[in-house]
Amino acid sequence: MKDLNLAPFDAADYLDSEEVIAEYLSAELEDPNPDVFLAALKDVIKAKGMTNVAREAGIGRESLYKTLTPGSHPRYETISKLLTVMGVKLLVASI
Repeated sequence: MKDLNLAPFDAADYLDSEEVIAEYLSAELEDPNPDVFLAALKDVIKAKGMTNVAREAGIGRESLYKTLTPGSHPRYETISKLLTVMGVKLLVASI
């Protein structure tokens, strides 16, 4: 088989508007594993720039990386700050 030398997929390359970000995060919230949402949030923050998001949210960059580590249990306040910086918010809907 021929080696295709494909570049790895990076979701951050496609997260270029608040609407796309909101859809992406909403889809990832449907997974019962909280690490899936944290990984998606990390993709979005990467797209916006880790340093800039940390500064705007008032969170140290190192703390931001720890917050987004699989298995972490970030506070609601932290998630809310990060979502606000990215121009999106959580919504609740009936199932």
